[in-house]
Amino acid sequence: MDQHIRKVYAPMTETAFYILLCLKEPNHGYGIVQKVENMTDGEVKLAPGTMYGSLSKMEKDGVIRFVREENKRKIYELTELGEEVLSLELRRIERLYRNSREEAGNE
Repeated sequence: MDQHIRKVYAPMTETAFYILLCLKEPNHGYGIVQKVENMTDGEVKLAPGTMYGSLSKMEKDGVIRFVREENKRKIYELTELGEEVLSLELRRIERLYRNSREEAGNE
């Protein structure tokens, strides 16, 4: 993973995290928006401009790729680099959670 990708994606924004998490399976922008709302019980709502701007940037960075078009919707999926970036972020979040639980237990 090159320095540019590390700098841009570590730590990851909430938007980027949810997009990559949702693209573990091929999906389109609107499908991602719906899935994120369901996953977060409506607490996180991705705006169309944010969503499509992020998808474009992520595709340019090589963390996702366009797979096909269905009913005028572009379907994307993670690349190997995207899986690596998501895995790195998941480990970071798990470490944060573990450390917070350890500290909470010390109080």
